[in-house]
Order: sequence, then structure tokens, then C-alpha cells
Amino acid sequence: MMENQEKTFILWLGRIASVIAVLMYVSYIAQIQKNLAGVKAAPLQPFVAGVNCTLWSIYAFFKRDRDWFVFWANFPGIFFSFATFATCF
Repeated sequence: MMENQEKTFILWLGRIASVIAVLMYVSYIAQIQKNLAGVKAAPLQPFVAGVNCTLWSIYAFFKRDRDWFVFWANFPGIFFSFATFATCF
């Protein structure tokens, strides 16, 4: 009984964490808009976030038992992070 509750808890925790991670990267849209409007931000943080998301997505996709929560939590970050980085200049 306890093992089933633990699996359910972990499943929901993974879902919630994935949604929060996607929201974190979607929040880059505001910075992209500011960058395009001339209020430029520092490029280092979004660049490093993009590299991090790329590595985690590759890891999650290619491991033996694919970790879809990790993959989908980081995949949008690849695009939003590098788009933010590109608009910093």
C-alpha cells in the first residue's frame, strides 16, 4: 500500500516540477521583449541556462529508461534561453 502511494506522490511531484520548469523558461519572454525594445540584459545567464537545458534534455532522452519529466521540463528552455541570449546583443 505504501509503495503505491509513494509512486503516486513521485508521479505528481514530477508533473508539478515539469510544469514549474516550463514556466521558468517561458518567463524569458518578458526579457526577450525588453531586449528587443532596447533594454538589454546580460547574456551569460540565458546562455548557460540554454547549455544546461540542452545537456539535461539529451541525458533524459538517451538514458535507458527515458526520463520524460526531465526531458519536457528542459526542452522548452533550450529555445527560450537561446532566444533570450540572441536578443541580448
